[in-house]
Amino acid sequence: MTKRNPFKEKTTSYEDFKTMSDLKWHCVKCQLKSGQAKTWQVWRQSGIQLDTDEKGNFYKTIFCAKCKNKTVHRKLKSLKILEDTKIRSGLPQKLAKKIKEVLKFQEALFLRKMIPRELEIDHKFPQVRWNKNEDENKSDMPEKEIKDKFILLTRSNNLLKSRYCEKCYRTAKRGNFPGIYFWFKGDEKWDKKIDKHDKKGCEGCFWFNPYKWREELNKIVKNK
Repeated sequence: MTKRNPFKEKTTSYEDFKTMSDLKWHCVKCQLKSGQAKTWQVWRQSGIQLDTDEKGNFYKTIFCAKCKNKTVHRKLKSLKILEDTKIRSGLPQKLAKKIKEVLKFQEALFLRKMIPRELEIDHKFPQVRWNKNEDENKSDMPEKEIKDKFILLTRSNNLLKSRYCEKCYRTAKRGNFPGIYFWFKGDEKWDKKIDKHDKKGCEGCFWFNPYKWREELNKIVKNK
């Protein structure tokens, strides 16, 4: 069992891991410093085991004695760092380079061509909905699979996508492109008939496939 804090001293994650090492639930409002949803995804990708509530969420909404309100709490399930989960975030360097080339170094939110170091590779299907590790991403991945699986985003837009996707997972209320309430398949509510870990529930949402979303919206505009 690995009990050593995996983070660099004096960092936010170091302090949060230290706080959570008692394996108890901690309020994100008054006990933890990490406020970004992406932070907890990165923790899980790194092999850190977060506990879940009764519904399988990686958080628990319970009463906080200090805040005097119901708030989101996080908890470590174990101090052991799992090695096999790293496959979820680890992309071979050769594949990462190929992905950016295939996607033409274009940032998916605003269609800007950017230099490679300004772009992050993100899965279309949000990791907050994964219930198992994905298959190994091989360096010779076909272009079609790359386009089906990944998009490129800036760091800030990647965090924005994570917020929308985590909120959707928590509330079953799907995200939208800010100010435009359009889903080319389904509507604002996650289809109750679709399992929360099935990417079919994401179809029609801007954050799942911004390219297809624009294409379908433009068809409507053209026909008008």
